[in-house]
Amino acid sequence: MDLNSILQQAQKLTNEQSLKEFNVERTLPQVLQATKELHNRVRTTQDFQNIQAHILLGSKGIDLPKISRKLEALSTQKTFEPLEPITDTDVESFLKNERENVTLSVIEEAHRNCVKKTHSQKWNCILTEWKHEKTKLMNALIGPSQNWIDFRKGSEPTALNEVRLKPCSSLNNQEMAYARIVQDYNKFVCEGVMRPSLVNMFAKAAETFNDPKISELWDLILCITDIPPMPKTQDPIKTRSEHQYLIIQARKYLENRYKLYMQTVSSQNLRAANRGGVPSTYNLVSSFVSVKFSTSNTSTIGLQDGLIDGRPTWAMVYYSLRCGDIQSALYCMKQIGSGNDDIIAILEENVKYPVQKNNVKLENQIKMIYKRQIRNSTDAYKRIVYCILGRCDINENHSEVAKTSDDFLWIQLSMIRRQSTTEDTDPETITFSNLQTMILEQFGEKHFNAAEQPLLYFKVLVLTGQFEAAIEFLSRSAQYKTHAIHIALALHELHLLGGPRSIQEPLLSIDIDDVTPMRRLNIARLIMMYVKKFEISDPNEAVQYFFFLRKFKDLKNRNLFLVCVSDLAIQCREYELIFGKIQINGMRSRGLIDLFETVEIDAKNCANLVAEELVQKGMFEDAVTLYDLAQNIEKAVLYISILLSQVVHHEKKSGSLKTRVTLKADELIIRYSSEKLTVDSKLIKTFDTLRQLGIFFDQYYEKNYESAIEILEGLNIIPLNSSQIEGSISNFKSMSGEVSRVFPEVLLAAMDILHKKYQTVKSKEINHLQNQGHERQLFFLREQAKAITNMAAMIPFRMPGDVNSRLVQTEILMN
Repeated sequence: MDLNSILQQAQKLTNEQSLKEFNVERTLPQVLQATKELHNRVRTTQDFQNIQAHILLGSKGIDLPKISRKLEALSTQKTFEPLEPITDTDVESFLKNERENVTLSVIEEAHRNCVKKTHSQKWNCILTEWKHEKTKLMNALIGPSQNWIDFRKGSEPTALNEVRLKPCSSLNNQEMAYARIVQDYNKFVCEGVMRPSLVNMFAKAAETFNDPKISELWDLILCITDIPPMPKTQDPIKTRSEHQYLIIQARKYLENRYKLYMQTVSSQNLRAANRGGVPSTYNLVSSFVSVKFSTSNTSTIGLQDGLIDGRPTWAMVYYSLRCGDIQSALYCMKQIGSGNDDIIAILEENVKYPVQKNNVKLENQIKMIYKRQIRNSTDAYKRIVYCILGRCDINENHSEVAKTSDDFLWIQLSMIRRQSTTEDTDPETITFSNLQTMILEQFGEKHFNAAEQPLLYFKVLVLTGQFEAAIEFLSRSAQYKTHAIHIALALHELHLLGGPRSIQEPLLSIDIDDVTPMRRLNIARLIMMYVKKFEISDPNEAVQYFFFLRKFKDLKNRNLFLVCVSDLAIQCREYELIFGKIQINGMRSRGLIDLFETVEIDAKNCANLVAEELVQKGMFEDAVTLYDLAQNIEKAVLYISILLSQVVHHEKKSGSLKTRVTLKADELIIRYSSEKLTVDSKLIKTFDTLRQLGIFFDQYYEKNYESAIEILEGLNIIPLNSSQIEGSISNFKSMSGEVSRVFPEVLLAAMDILHKKYQTVKSKEINHLQNQGHERQLFFLREQAKAITNMAAMIPFRMPGDVNSRLVQTEILMN
């Protein structure tokens, strides 16, 4: 085979292989049609350029159709918008505008603050007035007498008493009796002698009320407070929780009350009581048990361990314990015989050491015997004796024996585990805190029907050492509110009441640091609420009660006693009664505040405090009186000058403010003229100038024009000729604001005097020889008027209203 044939075969194979790879399945007519279409597309110049562009960009790896789609999506609307012209910044104008804007904003802010403050002060004044009116209305409604006013028909003859009567007291007989005790007690405190017991003093006063419930109330307080003095350096709540004295006294009170009950029952049933022998607790218990088990409704079935002198043994033991006679209970136990050695042992220990720690070992043994043998006993008295002495089965009510709340409370107090032991966490024991929580939170007022029996619930709270909650509850009762207040005072003096951290706390509050469920009583708020009723009608008694607040501080760290006295003085305005009166010789007479004068309480400081409060209320006239009492002469002169500047140009009338202020100013001058005052000379000059101006206006209104002009010449504040203008302007610049405020009225009065004199001179009939002197006098008056007008136009002071125009018009009338 030659090379040509091999070449042909190779080309043939190559063509066959290419057709297989590209799968070209077109016929010749189809190929011809596609060729014609391609030729027609290539003929146009634009298409030819597009094809060349595709070929060129395609050789570089660029997908031209894709780029075309992206370019079509672009928007040229924002890109080629016309730009705004930028002008050059005017820095000077910009800074000027900023400065003016800042100035205007400051003025606007000051104006807004002024309006806001004025609005606030207005509403504070309105609210204060409404509070005073509300207090008056409430005091009128909650008076000592609850009877309606009887409006009788028809007219009745009446006569006016010309003697000014003292306002009726708002205190009833009981409140007045307590108030006298408070006054006597405060006298002992101020004299520094040994203080008597305030509880005893109140209790003796309560005996005169002839109310057995009130007497019983104070007997309870007397008994519960018969404990060693509490340290005044410690918190009362913490101290009470650490000692057992309150528990012992509470049990003692309940035991004594039960003795009285036994005596009453025995005396009413003498035959059944079978009393005899030497009077003793044992005989009293025997008589009571005889009466109790002689009634038809009381059965001895189920009682164990026989009889003692014909009485059930365990009943005798229980009632002996209930009366607090452990010796009698021990005697009864020894009569039973063997088998109760643990009970006898713990009774003997209680006789020897009544206030010592519990004997845990003996109590555990009694508790074990109770669980094994006594719990299911048919003798209820035996069960309750074991529970009390062994302090076990704390959830048992013992309803067969304990019939009253006193019985229940005595049982609970007897079963309290002393808090110094390690068994306090035992769930089968009860602590004082557990009992308090049970009474206050679990049972509460509803359980004891406190609304109908307020004294019962109060007594239960007191016996469980919850004095604060008890007083707050009793103070809500209109019938016993007065007694609650004075019980609080008595306990407060014994340092037994827990107070709040701040006097702004509510009447009863909870401190998270106290033991549950202890409360704290805001006695300061309690006293102020009580005194609010009679502080206006009886300021003497009110101050006596405020003295108990001497150790409290308000939010501004001021003595609360002084603050309360200050508020009282402002409300009743009995300044002479409270602070005394300044005599002509400058000595101050004694007032109520002087009764309590100590290192912390000073009459001058209190008067100064009242004066500051009066200044804030705008009562400058009263403030001057108080500053004078406080011997704060500088402040007294300052505020009387302010008052003079407001009234000095008014006409003097009887009883007017100007008359009162002028008299007060004269008193100050007479009293201090011979002394060297340590007061600013400018202030003294202002005061003297205003006094002289007051005399000037008095002469002006009385038409003593010559005397009035002489006063102005002496003051040298008004020019009476052109040569005095500069000197008068210089003097005006050195004047205080108080004198400047009245200066326009001085100008008008001076101009009016000159005009009146001008008219008088001009109206006189004169002859030819007097004409020259007459003209000279008119000319002199016109020159004086001109000097006044020129000064008014030259002084650096904005005249109010139409002062300048009136001056000019008056001057024109003189030409």
